[in-house]
Amino acid sequence: MTANHTVSDPLAAVIAYHQASKHRPDRYAPGPGGLDWTNQPDPFRRYVGAPRVELPLRADTLTLAFAALRQGQRPAPHPLTRDALAILLELALGLSAWKQQGGSRWALRCNPSSGNLHPTEGYLICPALPDLAAGVHHYHSHDHALERRAAPDSITWGSELQGGVVLALSSVHWREAWKYGLRAYRYCQHDCGHAIAAVAYAAAALGWQVRLLSHWGDEELAALLGLDRMADFAAAELEYPDVALWVGSAAPPTELSVQALSASLRFVGQPNRLSPSQVAWPGMDEVEHAARRPPEVVPPAFQTLDPSPLTAVDNPTAAATLIRQRRSAVAFDGVTSMSAERWFGLLDALLPRPKVPPLDAWPWSPRVHPLLFAHRIDGVSPGLYLLLRQAEALPRLRQALQNEWDWARVEQAPAHLPLYRLTPGDARNAARMVSCHQDIAADSCFAVGFLTEFAAPLQGAPWRYRELFWETGLLGQILYLEAEAAGLRGTGIGCFFDDVLHQWLGLKDLSWQSLYHFTVGGPIEDPRMQSLPPYAHRR
Repeated sequence: MTANHTVSDPLAAVIAYHQASKHRPDRYAPGPGGLDWTNQPDPFRRYVGAPRVELPLRADTLTLAFAALRQGQRPAPHPLTRDALAILLELALGLSAWKQQGGSRWALRCNPSSGNLHPTEGYLICPALPDLAAGVHHYHSHDHALERRAAPDSITWGSELQGGVVLALSSVHWREAWKYGLRAYRYCQHDCGHAIAAVAYAAAALGWQVRLLSHWGDEELAALLGLDRMADFAAAELEYPDVALWVGSAAPPTELSVQALSASLRFVGQPNRLSPSQVAWPGMDEVEHAARRPPEVVPPAFQTLDPSPLTAVDNPTAAATLIRQRRSAVAFDGVTSMSAERWFGLLDALLPRPKVPPLDAWPWSPRVHPLLFAHRIDGVSPGLYLLLRQAEALPRLRQALQNEWDWARVEQAPAHLPLYRLTPGDARNAARMVSCHQDIAADSCFAVGFLTEFAAPLQGAPWRYRELFWETGLLGQILYLEAEAAGLRGTGIGCFFDDVLHQWLGLKDLSWQSLYHFTVGGPIEDPRMQSLPPYAHRR
């Protein structure tokens, strides 16, 4: 975390960063312009000198089909052991493959990332378990191992962790800033959302539940993870706390306290340096400080959930297999279409339901409503559509989107799916243009802009800026896996002209903003690229 950086008006600093980090047709957000490959960050953080525990690779022992998992079916909860936690980490944050082309080789992970740069780090906080000591452990995805970053002095430490563990996520902002400059902070946040969803899916496959510990403040979480130990990070890039997740067979204990867990910890190990040097982007430190979550934020009343059953899909693939086969498409064929029924089922998965991952882990009512550029949906007219994820938002949206839109319910859609057609017509050029002229937004079956309530949620709570991006990333992870289950492929789009889209929609202020884009279609595979197993190097 940054040291002694003050911001007099946090909300103003957040808004200033958001406006400054927008792409525009006449100029992009401040960035490096070119890539200094000699300074490319190491994608794997290590704690040199920390005791290590190598984890087994056992995800293939899970047999639950993704089709069942996505509808909320869970096996009996696995016992809380090192081997079960190894499966959780393998499917949530572990490697899924290596790619190789020519002399270049790079790893893919189960949690997707902007530019495959992977700013997100994971930390396991657990009591003493079979074959695993109590303490704070950093997850080393390259080796599928835990590094014991901190050990407790007391043998009773962690006793309040009854029936579960805490999995905390942090971000190394420099990993994204190396390529994307000022806009990197945004990308770190929706990558965190992807990771939250990845953890929720993996936990459900083990019969466990996930809950965000939204009342844990950033300063306290940094102390628990050792991220505030500036002497340790004197020669290494800083990490910033994102979120703590409860993972267990039941709800988290009401007495669970981050301050109690932080007491009497002995830290060991030095974080490795990721790049020879860094480039500072004015505005990054300010937004990081301005958007810090204070302690003891009152958790919201849990969201109202849709009671209707989720549309089923016919795919027998095991959840563990489908999670690891997820890839980000690099190009689409411009020909493949999807059936209306499959499209409706995919959109249906974006509505929150009781006990259905990953949205059952999300405590807030929906603030994000997907704007859909439909290109190739059999039986559905091309055009611009909107999925309303919260009924109460309809009057606000209709007032904010001031152009003459149809707001016609899609008759073919299931009655419970609040899908509206805004206007018919070929939306390919619009999707391409608004997505920084990228063909991938037009050659797909459909593209998405995640339209998000913006100004109102930030009033008095500027840290919610991060939550808004997390929600878009969480929805993006749903689209990734739903696309795989449909025999298609998805990819996130971080480069888009923010205000061009807002102007098209008739938005006059900051009441709503589009924070992340996405697209799904028939992928074009590159035959020059070789795919290799994720952990062959461990043999």
